[in-house]
Amino acid sequence: MAQVVSGERLRGTAQEVPGVVVYPGTEIMTDVADVHLKHAGKHTLVPQPTNDPNDPLNWSRTWKWLTMSSMALCTFNYGVGPLSLAPQVPYYMRDFDSSLPAVINFVGVSILILGFTNFIWVPLSRGLGRRPVAIITTLITMASCIWRARATSYNSFLGASIFCGIGASPGETLGPIIIADISFLHERGRWMGLYQWSFWSGLMIGPILAGVTSQDYGWQSFWWVCTAISAFTIVWIMFFLPETKWDRRGPSATSADTQAQASESSLKEDALVTKTERVDGVEHARSPASYTDDSLEERISGKPNKTQMLPIVGWKAHEPVLEAIILPLKLARFPIVLWGAIQFTLSASCYLMINLIQSQTLGAPPYNFSPANVGYTNLAFFVGVCISLLTAGPLSDWVSQRATVRNNGVREPEMRLPALLPFAVCTIIGSVTLSVGFQNGWPWEVIVIVGFTLIGIQVAAVSGIAITYVVDCYKPAAGEFLVCATVFKNVWGYGLSKFLNDWIVEIGYIGPLMTIAALSLGCMLLGAVPLYFYGKKLRGWSAGSSVHSAS
Repeated sequence: MAQVVSGERLRGTAQEVPGVVVYPGTEIMTDVADVHLKHAGKHTLVPQPTNDPNDPLNWSRTWKWLTMSSMALCTFNYGVGPLSLAPQVPYYMRDFDSSLPAVINFVGVSILILGFTNFIWVPLSRGLGRRPVAIITTLITMASCIWRARATSYNSFLGASIFCGIGASPGETLGPIIIADISFLHERGRWMGLYQWSFWSGLMIGPILAGVTSQDYGWQSFWWVCTAISAFTIVWIMFFLPETKWDRRGPSATSADTQAQASESSLKEDALVTKTERVDGVEHARSPASYTDDSLEERISGKPNKTQMLPIVGWKAHEPVLEAIILPLKLARFPIVLWGAIQFTLSASCYLMINLIQSQTLGAPPYNFSPANVGYTNLAFFVGVCISLLTAGPLSDWVSQRATVRNNGVREPEMRLPALLPFAVCTIIGSVTLSVGFQNGWPWEVIVIVGFTLIGIQVAAVSGIAITYVVDCYKPAAGEFLVCATVFKNVWGYGLSKFLNDWIVEIGYIGPLMTIAALSLGCMLLGAVPLYFYGKKLRGWSAGSSVHSAS
């Protein structure tokens, strides 16, 4: 039987390797001492899966893709509504007899609620599970869309916006939690790229749909389209989103560790007949129990059981739900978490600033865009996000993999950070094009094709790499980190919605837009560079914290 090794035991064994200091986040990607790890092709499996075929880490490729497609669809659905109002602003001003700041408040209040309700949903995802939270919040999102479509007054629509924020908030937390549940370290960047693509695609395709449907069929029609998307999402996840939460402290995990310890003596004997090969570019020995490809294929062809497909499995009494509510506040003390939250916030605000001004800017001279054409400009953002999907995740995985080879098979989370460099360049060029272009009335083709596309690339790439880095460092508290990050982002976004337009009216486009972009770029350079060199030491300071025992 293949050997299963707990993370704690592996780290303890790694301490025997000269020159290796292992803190939470450090992963051993090669065999050490008498411990032989499971591999998939050339990749070492981190975390090491249990022997249970129902363990999400052991699910077949088909079931993992179905689960990830469900995660992506949920995330897309959560994002379609909250920031899609830009092309519809003139209609709401007319029908609700409201000012521009009052209509922008529909966006602001949704953003604010989006952040804080994750203090409820993330603990519930621990106690109830990921699947029930996805089902419940998608139903709330659908109900909010119906409410918006039928709203006939400003206050009613504002109430629906608040309700939308409550339902859509897991779009910023549930995806990374599911990814951490079912993915191995070597593929996490790719899956996080898919999550970022689906999240930002929802935010960017939403305005396109809003502009077209509102112009041709009335603004209410857009919310009926959103209702249909939510209904389809409900049906899809009922069949293809199993429960991914897995208790690694339960019998499976215990028996795995027991088997590992019991097999130590036999492994030492097996070492006499081990095979040597290069894994991740590192020479190391593999035990006969681990080098059989057929055995490996059998181990990763599991599937969810019937219990994992129930709408609600039941409350997990052992989960420290109260602790999960407090945990985001504890995490905010750590410099790495603080940097990740701020970088996520500032990177996202580069997109939000355009979303808040595009209707009134492109709808006025010299552009005079119709609401539908304002919506179409978001295609450039979407193209940028698609480019990010194809580049950011694979690039960060490749960069960290190369660094792991040079580091003798020991991977540190900081090895991802150099992948931020090309996207810092996108931030500079994109923000200069937008601010100077709007200020001087440049042709819309330059502003949209160059500026919007580059901002679309950077917003998904930078936030994705930053989130993946922090999740690598504090994987047990991935959901709580996202709560912390979304509170930062959405409080900042709410403030931005209150003062950005007045600021631009007062001093023009260059000052406000370049200030926001400079803050993002400064955080990237002044934060990521020191973290690359000293991030491991900072992780060492928090190594004894209880956040690493969260599940």
